[in-house]
Amino acid sequence: MNRLTAEDFKTAPKLPLTLVLDNVRSLHNIGSVFRTSDAFLVEKVILCGISSCPPQPEIHKTALGAEFTVDWMYEEDCLQAIKALREQGYIIYAAEQATGSICLQDLRLDPGQKYALVLGNEVKGVQQEVIDLCHHCVEIPQYGTKHSLNVSVASGILVWSFFEQLRKRL
Repeated sequence: MNRLTAEDFKTAPKLPLTLVLDNVRSLHNIGSVFRTSDAFLVEKVILCGISSCPPQPEIHKTALGAEFTVDWMYEEDCLQAIKALREQGYIIYAAEQATGSICLQDLRLDPGQKYALVLGNEVKGVQQEVIDLCHHCVEIPQYGTKHSLNVSVASGILVWSFFEQLRKRL
């Protein structure tokens, strides 16, 4: 299937995208984000607040080892993580329905730029203070009766969209 080995993954060119998990409480959701990050060569996952860190059996159950291939770090304060990313030149998007959100199909990314995408808590979403530090919000259009998606599903949709636009850099 032409898959990278774990060793090759570590040295492979990465998508200029970092994911930030803002108080994601479900270990299975965290594991799913790792697995999606591995699939699309995301450069790093930053776990913040109550988000648990590997090694955890529940993370491993859904990550299937991606927690060992994808670079990650823990930052207790999500605001500090966002400030650091801004200082490093990242354009930061919060995955959130907010006034002025960019609809996903209207998102236009510059392949020469670095991006961070903040995904929020399963119930409360991204903290308002974090949204305030982000450059933009991006919203997945939804047409049914529900107006939210599971964070692991949302991460898959969003990462794929970012990958489609940024893979020219790989």
